[in-house]
Amino acid sequence: MKKILLGLLAVACTLLLACGGGDKVNGHTTKTAYRSVKMLKNRLPETSRIEFEVAFWTIRDAHKEDARFLSAVDGKTPLEIITLGQTLYQQRKNEGFANYAQYASWDDMIAHFSKEREDQDIRKVRKHEDERDKANDVLYKL
Repeated sequence: MKKILLGLLAVACTLLLACGGGDKVNGHTTKTAYRSVKMLKNRLPETSRIEFEVAFWTIRDAHKEDARFLSAVDGKTPLEIITLGQTLYQQRKNEGFANYAQYASWDDMIAHFSKEREDQDIRKVRKHEDERDKANDVLYKL
């Protein structure tokens, strides 16, 4: 009986250790990477979410091949992803990457995307309010 309990305890500890990377990107496949990024993003404070997303997609854009991309993000924390994204942004901006020419700095680009996100959210709320108002309209066309 003691051997069975010890065996179960050992298996449980092994499983817990194997699942301990909850604060890092799982880069085994692109599907797991995207899934772990989604979970990590939802755990971040609102102020860091967009920066994390932009950094992740900056890395993805810089590494077109899946193997290079996955090795770049595997095991990284959100802060490491943001730092790597900033570094890649600066390298590509210095190389003359056209999409980054419109931004003065990383912070300027993040502010731009934050503003876009706010505008999208406002449009969603307005659209939802318009639909609700039409559904509750009591005026009839005669």
